[in-house]
Amino acid sequence: MKIIKWILIVAAILLLIVQFIRPAKNAGGNTADDISSTFTTPPDVAIMLRTSCYDCHSNETHYPWYVEVQPVGWWLNDHIQEAKKHLNFSEFSSRRLRWQYHKFEEIAEQVSESLMPLPSYLTLHNEAKLSQQQREQLTSWANAMRDSMKAMYPLDSLERR
Repeated sequence: MKIIKWILIVAAILLLIVQFIRPAKNAGGNTADDISSTFTTPPDVAIMLRTSCYDCHSNETHYPWYVEVQPVGWWLNDHIQEAKKHLNFSEFSSRRLRWQYHKFEEIAEQVSESLMPLPSYLTLHNEAKLSQQQREQLTSWANAMRDSMKAMYPLDSLERR
């Protein structure tokens, strides 16, 4: 019984210590390369992107209270960093045209197939849930942005051969 007591004490001390080891927060930064700086983003689409996508896919995360509890904060930070590797709306316009064109295709696909926002995210962030009409609107917008890129740039600069 004494060994269990010591294990619990050591575990509690370790849990207390890790509360002071926190990842840097993903808050703010340069917005000059935000997707809306280059592409026409209607206000309702911009609101949907900010409400349903930006927490993970931008440099503007709004953190919930539970991020202050470690190791939850580490897990969320890892999730955000991984999401930004795939798509970062805050840096969208700084990327190559081919990449942008492909990301619009992925946005349309992921949103229309209800793969984004992630169901695990929606569990705690119900406000980020997209209705079918919103999904269709976002998908149409992403496809329209691809069409506008096709009209402005040679196709070989947008697609791989």
